[in-house]
Amino acid sequence: MNINTKGTLISLALEEDGVFNDVTTKEFIPKDKQAKAVLIANKSGILCGTDIFMQVFKTIDERCETFLIMRDCSKLKQGDKILEVMGPAWAILSGERTALNFLQHMSGIATVTNKFVTSINNGKTKIYDTRKTIPGYRELAKYAVRCGGGTNHRTGLFDMVLIKDNHLKFIKNLTTETTAFRKKYINIPIEVECENINEVERALDAKVDVIMLDNTSFENTKTMINLIRNASTKKYKPEIEISGGVTPKTAKAFAKLDADRISIGMLTHSASALDLTLEITIG
Repeated sequence: MNINTKGTLISLALEEDGVFNDVTTKEFIPKDKQAKAVLIANKSGILCGTDIFMQVFKTIDERCETFLIMRDCSKLKQGDKILEVMGPAWAILSGERTALNFLQHMSGIATVTNKFVTSINNGKTKIYDTRKTIPGYRELAKYAVRCGGGTNHRTGLFDMVLIKDNHLKFIKNLTTETTAFRKKYINIPIEVECENINEVERALDAKVDVIMLDNTSFENTKTMINLIRNASTKKYKPEIEISGGVTPKTAKAFAKLDADRISIGMLTHSASALDLTLEITIG
């Protein structure tokens, strides 16, 4: 994770929660009181975000020390001890919620990603994320996807062309415009979203790098994949991506079609936070 991004997010989160103006700890917890806290998994899942979790406490008070028992990408089971935090009691109490918010969210993404990855288990098709992330949290979310065994799609609008249905309304000749683009940008891949046979044929004519089959039924997807495979040659073989409302059940079915990718928005926009608890003891 980028250090600057992480530091900025932590600072914003601590400011949002008013950590340095915590009236409860200010008025009820002695400044010199020391404490120890143990992070425990209440449910099974994939651990992700320990680095930013520990950095929250260091940002509040550099005297806080952490001892890591389990590392990111580890498989958790209920009752597992993940790490320990030691330091000023007020700092641990004030930072508990912010630290957990980061860790639970990231672990939730890693966990749901891993469920998709293990559900398809065909050795070829990879599970990809999308740009459907909480603003400002994309780097954390994409790291969590990788922890769960998934693969990252484009980072943003700058590192890959993705021509979607709304873009296509403005494009008269896809082949002409993609050819012109490649003369200007040699190393940027081009992907086109397709919902029917005609759009797939246009994408094939333009020789785009990735063809996304979006929101299509299983049978229509199968037909379009066959069309793409039959049109492929040694010199031109586009990657095939399936997307649109994919669930663990449908992902398993789609994977049987041997697509290269299945991209899933819910990995990052709908993942439930993993249930973790920070239990504090008096030092």
